[in-house]
Amino acid sequence: QVQLAESGGGLVQAGGSLRLSCAASGFTFSSVSMSWFRQAPGKEREFVAAIMWPSTMILYADSAKGRFTISRDNAKNTVYLQMNSLKPEDTAVYYCAADYVSATRLSDRRTYGYWGQGTQVTVSS
Repeated sequence: QVQLAESGGGLVQAGGSLRLSCAASGFTFSSVSMSWFRQAPGKEREFVAAIMWPSTMILYADSAKGRFTISRDNAKNTVYLQMNSLKPEDTAVYYCAADYVSATRLSDRRTYGYWGQGTQVTVSS
């Protein structure tokens, strides 16, 4: 069955960096769009970044532009989220998502059928 397993979260000071990983299995990784979402306490889950394949189109939320970088390694069935210049408002549970998603719907969480369990990112001020 499809499995997505995130790792790399933790506690970091403001201005620091973290690299999240999402290892995928159970489907043809190179054919699907892979995305990161996050959910802070009391808030809705929101889009962070997405990467398509084979078009390699990449999309970022405004909050992530210039600070976060999404990438994928199809040989390792893994997608990454490099997060730099972290801010306290980046504190959230970060989720990896996957599905066959069109370019126009990459940021819509309702279009993703596969989710990981999430990894906590906490940024202290």
